[in-house]
Amino acid sequence: MSGFFSKERITAAPGYNRWLVPPAALAVHLSIGMAYGFSVFWLPLSKALGITEPLVCGEDISFWMRAITTSCDWKVSDLGWMYTLFFVFLGSSAAVFGHWLEHAGPRKAGAVAALCWGGGLLISAIGVYTHQLWLMWLGSGVIGGIGLGLGYISPVSTLIKWFPDRRGMATGMAIMGFGGGAMIGAPLANTLMNYFATPVSIGVWETFATMGVLYFIAMMIGSLGYRVPANGWKPEGWNPPANNGKAMITSRHVHVNEAHKTPQFWLLWSVLCLNVSAGIGVIGMASPMLQEVFGGLLIGEGIKLVDLGPDQKLQVAAIGAGFAGLLSFFNILGRIGWASCSDFLGRKLTYIIFFALGFVLYILSPWAGSIGSVALFAGLFCIILTMYGGGFSTIPAYLADIFGTQHVGAIHGRLLTAWATAGVLGPVTVNYLRDYQLDHGVPADHAYNVIMYVLAALLLIGLVCNLLVRPVAEKHYMTSAELEAEKRISHEKSLSAASQEGAHKSSAFLTTVVWVAVGIPISYGIWNTLQKAFILFH
Repeated sequence: MSGFFSKERITAAPGYNRWLVPPAALAVHLSIGMAYGFSVFWLPLSKALGITEPLVCGEDISFWMRAITTSCDWKVSDLGWMYTLFFVFLGSSAAVFGHWLEHAGPRKAGAVAALCWGGGLLISAIGVYTHQLWLMWLGSGVIGGIGLGLGYISPVSTLIKWFPDRRGMATGMAIMGFGGGAMIGAPLANTLMNYFATPVSIGVWETFATMGVLYFIAMMIGSLGYRVPANGWKPEGWNPPANNGKAMITSRHVHVNEAHKTPQFWLLWSVLCLNVSAGIGVIGMASPMLQEVFGGLLIGEGIKLVDLGPDQKLQVAAIGAGFAGLLSFFNILGRIGWASCSDFLGRKLTYIIFFALGFVLYILSPWAGSIGSVALFAGLFCIILTMYGGGFSTIPAYLADIFGTQHVGAIHGRLLTAWATAGVLGPVTVNYLRDYQLDHGVPADHAYNVIMYVLAALLLIGLVCNLLVRPVAEKHYMTSAELEAEKRISHEKSLSAASQEGAHKSSAFLTTVVWVAVGIPISYGIWNTLQKAFILFH
């Protein structure tokens, strides 16, 4: 079994179609991307015992007691710790296991990710069934979070090596799946909960168990579909120009244990952290922001949100949900769109656009709100979210340009600690500033203005960090002997060794089938999202 999952076993022979690899990566990323959609479970779980209304815990029940009590329902804030744990363990596991992944190969890492993510959901199902919150924190939060980290970085270096001519597009295709996972998983979860719900059950534990099995199967199929190119392989008809044609793209390689000693690593860490901090702050407040800024204008009434009736507020809330869905869709478009564009623009220029254009759009957003233009306001944030998603998908290619491809997966794993940091910095900044202004008498429809200016300032700092990125100093690169030794440790086969095992031409029919297999759920998710978003402009 160990040999079946080994890196030597998955080295592709000549004639293998590299376009079979992205669907495998998408199968994994679409599965773990459901982490973004876990909020769909919060309200049902908050009445797991009461079914129709929550059974509120007494004031004497502490936070830790609520983790083990079976006599009252959980608070949404307690359940939300699963979401926090997701991204803490995603970043930390990617950083810790990234180097192992480079040696073990993507198939083994993907299989472990499938066990963790699918198994974590099954443990969470037991937690709901026995009403033990700590089991959900452990199952989905900790174990599932480790699965997120391994699943997220498992295809990165593989895709970059298969597409040296289009690194950005390759990583964008996979990481697009992570952004799109919730588009598929959230409506699926709603459907399953409604199907399994009974007068004595909210249907969540059954949903967790079903989705755990489905995601395990999908991720295992994806992991088994991973192949790595032989050492020395290059796309047919493609030859890298001398010095790669650009000073910012190296043909050398930096060891993962050396990368963090360079200023480039920390500059790119800051670039990712600041770009994500600004974007994640918007995502977290998208729905309430639109409702509070425009209020009754969203339904043709010229009054503030607080003055609307209950039925009117429900209409406005539905529009806010549509806005959040629309932002999710543009987040996904940005992941594949901007990453692909970076192959032509260059990674540094792409991030300059992210920060400079983002700065202007954040500054303009309060003005769009003040003139009452819902379409302009929504349009500004849709563009902002494309750059938020693009920041995630472009950074692996940026790292490959700067540090080489040998350890790019491991280096990317360590850089993802910036994501974990941004997951705290962005929402805390936004929530604190909003509450501070409301406490000091600022009207709700004006409380976001200062927030936008602060987020714009974060982007300016990110712009400076990006402008400071330069090629790595010679002393940090591996020598030829060190590189060869590393390739032996990583069990890389040469092109000649792979050829001896027999060339074969991959079937065009098989390639079509696997793309259709991942395209169907993606189309389902996009259709559901656009249906909900349509109400924003209806």
